[in-house]
Amino acid sequence: MKNNPLKDKSYQFAIRIVKLSQFLQQEKKELVLSRQVLRSGTAIGALIREAEFGQSKPDFTSKMSIALKEANETEYWLSLLKDTDYISENQFISLQSDCKELIAMLVSTVKTSKS
Repeated sequence: MKNNPLKDKSYQFAIRIVKLSQFLQQEKKELVLSRQVLRSGTAIGALIREAEFGQSKPDFTSKMSIALKEANETEYWLSLLKDTDYISENQFISLQSDCKELIAMLVSTVKTSKS
């Protein structure tokens, strides 16, 4: 998986999520939602890294499928943060755009790995 756009994109997204969580905890004094989005948002890249050395094709597909579920969950937390005024519309749009891109890439990867 050298020069892997999915791996790179998920890592950059995780960095943004860590910074978002720090912002929520320090500036907004929000702890529960910030931890939820931190957990799911960073799990995406971790699962992609795990899949990189999957024991088999089904193991690879399983890890990528779980990464997809985490990405979908992250999009939920981002929506909730926006709708409860913890993040601005602009912050949401930027993060959601990256999240949707990861979801699309993961859907494609899972479909390809199943065939």
